[in-house]
Amino acid sequence: MPKECWSVSADELTGPVHPVPQGPAEARREVEFLLHERFCRPDSDRDDFALTDALLVTSELVTNALLHGGGVTDFEAELTKEGVRVSVSDHSDEIPTVLERTDSRGRFRIGGHGWRVISRIARDVAITRHAGGGKRISVLVPLVPLS
Repeated sequence: MPKECWSVSADELTGPVHPVPQGPAEARREVEFLLHERFCRPDSDRDDFALTDALLVTSELVTNALLHGGGVTDFEAELTKEGVRVSVSDHSDEIPTVLERTDSRGRFRIGGHGWRVISRIARDVAITRHAGGGKRISVLVPLVPLS
């Protein structure tokens, strides 16, 4: 098994640092830890685009929870046969929406594209409101080519 499979070496992969990631980098680290065993074997069906997609969607979900949801209240990543399921909970009841790419004057927006990115890459998007307030967004990022 190669010592380094991508930018994070096997020695650096120690699993979750906090029960709930404090930011996108920490959440990505958890997903890298989860995917390391599957993709860093010599017989792996490793797909760098799929790995990048999983890390990008993770970053966007956590960033959205921090910027628009009052903070991350729960985080889970689970490996399935189809891919990696990433779930992020936050304090907000508001459902994300895709913003227009341009403002009222026709200028391209800076920022505000995260939900569009998530929606294009992820499958099986589920949004569940919590009884006590807040929501959970759960998405599946395929790790194998769609057939």
